[in-house]
Formats: sequence, C-alpha cells, structure tokens
Amino acid sequence: MKQRLTAEKQTTLAGPVTLRGAGAHSNAESRVTLWPAEADCGVLFLRSDEGYVEGKWTEVSATRLRILLGRGSTQVSTVEHVMAALHGLGVDNAVVETSGPEIPALDGSARPFVEAISEAGIKTLQAPRRRLTVLEPVRVSERDCYAELLPAADGLSLDVEIDFPGVIGRQRRSLLLTAQSFSNELAGARTFGFVKDAEHLWKTGLALGASLENTVVLDDHGVLNPDGLRFADEFVRHKMLDAVGDLALAGAPIVGCFRSRRGGHKLNHALVERLMATPSAYRLEGGKLAVRRRVGPVAALRR
Repeated sequence: MKQRLTAEKQTTLAGPVTLRGAGAHSNAESRVTLWPAEADCGVLFLRSDEGYVEGKWTEVSATRLRILLGRGSTQVSTVEHVMAALHGLGVDNAVVETSGPEIPALDGSARPFVEAISEAGIKTLQAPRRRLTVLEPVRVSERDCYAELLPAADGLSLDVEIDFPGVIGRQRRSLLLTAQSFSNELAGARTFGFVKDAEHLWKTGLALGASLENTVVLDDHGVLNPDGLRFADEFVRHKMLDAVGDLALAGAPIVGCFRSRRGGHKLNHALVERLMATPSAYRLEGGKLAVRRRVGPVAALRR
C-alpha cells in the first residue's frame, strides 16, 4: 500500500466489507459495514436503527478514553480506530454502518479495519482531494501536557511522546504518515489499560467490554497478556494511531507536523478545534469541508 495521503484525487472503497464484534466500553455486540461513498461525502456513520452522524470534529460529544460522535439522538462511540484506518490508508469517502451504539473493538487495534479495507480495495474518484495545509503553529495545553500542529512540507508527520509512571515509563516515536507506514508501524498497536483502574471505569460505564483479547492489560509488574506486546513501544504507537483517527475528524488530510506530549483524545480534539477557529493558521485546498449526505448508493446496495 503506497497510496500517498496527499494524492491529487479523492478515493473511496471499491466495495463493501463487514466486521462483527463487541464494543470495548459498552460490551454491546454490533455489525459494522464499510460502504463506498461518492466524492465529497467524507466519512458518515450510519446507525441502522436511528440515522446519520458526520465523522467530523463538530460532531464530537465526548473524548474520555474514546471519541463519541453525536447528533441529536444518533450517537456512535469509539470511532477513532476505523477513522484512523480509513485516513491512514488514504480513503476520503465512506459510509460506516453500524447496528449498535459502538464500533466493535475487535483486537483493540486498527489492523482488522486495515485488512477489511484491503479486502474491499480502494477506488480513485475524479474529484480533487481536499487538504488542510498548516501555515502557522497552533497549540493547546493542559498542565504539562500539550498538542500542536506546525507547518511542514510533505504530508502529515507525527512526533508523539508519552510518560506513564511505572512499567510503561517514557516512550517517544516519530514518523511520516503514509499508507505503508500506517499499516506496518501503527495499525497493529492495541489500546491499553491498567487493572487498578478497572473498577472505577466499570462504575462509570466504561471498559465493560475490555479484555485480554482487545486490550493490553497491565498491573504494577508488567503486561498480563500471555502473548506479550506486539512492539516494544506498542503504547506510544497506539497513541499515534489514536492521533491519526482524531486528526482525521478535521474533515480532510492535514499537511503539517503534529507533536504531542502526554496527550490524548481530549487534547487532540481541542487542537483540531483551535486550528479550525484560526483561519490564518491553515489553507484549505480542493473544495469545502462540508459533508454532503449522498447516501443513495447505500440504499441501492441493500436491495
């Protein structure tokens, strides 16, 4: 996969593909189908029983441990991994149909979505690709945590540092995002959590579906998963994976350098908000960011 994220034309899926599983937070079983979509559609999340919500920063209603999108009564939770897979592989337009309130956790990474998209194939459309080029630094911070976007010449580069007490410690990694680097270096990195936090999360309705099958679980001594880690620095790689999904909610590929220290969904979302609220900080190319709900082809595919 050498699809450049700054290619000139928009893309979509060549066909539909379906995955099934339980949500990491709700533990609700759901089926998710990725459908092709027309140019300028962007990513739309379709609740089979309720309606649509756009895969955009304006629709984010919660950022604690996941991204929750909501418009009125229509809500879709934990969209960051499928957003990351679509964006990481250079897919601009798709309808993500889910039968439940949360995107399935699958193995806790974006790898199953990457494999599904590869199975479906990627189709080039005729419309020009939209992109957001960062023109001046934009930064958000909270205590000693920060996230920022800086001008850069070639696509989106990531420079992410995490620092957890205990067994994880400090990890830092950087890369230039391409379909190949995303697939090989980020897609397989799983979400992680600590045993000591589990009871509190359960009481707040989170992590009800977390398990050793979809989460790297740690105690004070190390990793509890029998097969260990996929990468020595899997934790920072997963933070980078999440950042790819969070930044994709800007509505177009970002050309710039993303840097963060001890960041997460909350700061990433705040950074996109800050960018979009600062017109001098970016240049939009290839058309408007507004999503047009062209969903007729989905109804036709169902018949």
